[in-house]
Amino acid sequence: MKVIAIIPARGGSKRLPKKNILPLAGKPLLAHSIEQARAAQSVSRTIVTTDSDEIAAIARDFGAEVVRRPATLADDTATSESALAHALQTLKESEGYVPDLVVFLQCTSPIRCATDIDMAVQMFSIQKADSLLSVCRTHTFLWRRGPDGAESVNYDYRNRRRTQDMPEEFVENGSIYVFKPWVLEKFNNRLGGTIALFEMGFWAAWQIDTQDDFDFCEWVMERHPTASSSVL
Repeated sequence: MKVIAIIPARGGSKRLPKKNILPLAGKPLLAHSIEQARAAQSVSRTIVTTDSDEIAAIARDFGAEVVRRPATLADDTATSESALAHALQTLKESEGYVPDLVVFLQCTSPIRCATDIDMAVQMFSIQKADSLLSVCRTHTFLWRRGPDGAESVNYDYRNRRRTQDMPEEFVENGSIYVFKPWVLEKFNNRLGGTIALFEMGFWAAWQIDTQDDFDFCEWVMERHPTASSSVL
């Protein structure tokens, strides 16, 4: 199969300026996802889509191909789906290239390894899925504010269970998405059709949005080098 990894990395970031190229564990944040994708046996091409000259140069330095996207697809309101669709359309128009599968990697979820990507693609095939997302198991008791006060969401506080007796629940960790191109075309979404879950370990649940997230992920990556091991 033709499996392409696409990594969106725009230049603008309000909460953490230049987040995608800040040094994390000795290299730019973006570089971790590029290296993981290039080391995955299932991935045949690795593309970074960006509006930034600086990011494009770093992406090429670490061995990725670059698709330049317009500023209108890289502002605060632009979706990841718009960047993915633009990259796929650009490759189709310029090369006639249409992949069988797309692996979408967010560089803000760097705690993964190449084997995670390969196992996700394998799980996708085994499950006969149309799309897949990576998740981490959770036993969290969730609440929300309602019109009449606080409400328990995923359990009945009047009949509290032990966490080990809770039904299986998972949190989307943002690390790996796999989908057939038609899913994005039909639903304008990374997910659709038959959706599979790919479970990853506890440490892989963390994403980078703030400086605290950044510092924590760096601590994990430096002290737990196998933290991204998937759960099978």
